[in-house]
Amino acid sequence: MGSNKVLLVDTFLNHMVDTKFVYEIGAEFARIFAETRPSKIVTVESSGIAIAAYCALHLQIPFVIAKKYYSSNLPKDVYSAEIYSYTKNTPANIYISKDAVSSSDSILIIDDFLAYGSAVLGLTRIITDARAGLAGVGICIEKSFQPGANELISKGINLHSLVRIKSLEGGNITFMP
Repeated sequence: MGSNKVLLVDTFLNHMVDTKFVYEIGAEFARIFAETRPSKIVTVESSGIAIAAYCALHLQIPFVIAKKYYSSNLPKDVYSAEIYSYTKNTPANIYISKDAVSSSDSILIIDDFLAYGSAVLGLTRIITDARAGLAGVGICIEKSFQPGANELISKGINLHSLVRIKSLEGGNITFMP
C-alpha cells in the first residue's frame, strides 16, 4: 500500500504493466473523450506512457511524451515547463518538441495519478504556449484528499478520473462515491 500519501500500483500499472487491464483503461478513456475529438494525447514520462499509448490506439491518434530531461535526441526548439515531483521531492522541467504539438491540435492529457496537479498544470502551460486546445484530462487514480483535482476543476478543465480516493489513512483505502 505505501504511506498515507503513496499508493503502490507497481505490480499492474506503472512498473510491471498488466497489458490487458491497461488496454481496457485506454478503451474507457477513448470512450469518455471521443466526443471531444482530440487530435493528440500528451503524457509525462514515464508512468503515463502505457495508458496514453492504449488510449491513442483506441482513438487512432498519435501520442506525445513530455520528456523530463533535455537530451540530444530532442530538437533545440522545444516547449518547456517546470513541474514539481512530490514523489521525488524535486522540481523538474518537462520538454516537448515544437514540431510535436501545434495550434491546430486538440490535446488530451492522460496520466496515471493526480495528487497536487503539477504535471498536468505543466502540460497545460505547454499546450497554452503552443496555442493548442485542451480536450480534457484523463487520470487513472485521483487522490481526492490532495488539492490537484480541485485546482484543475476551478480552472474549468474537463477532468475525468477513473478512480477517486478519499483517504489512505491507517492503511485503508476509502473511495469517493
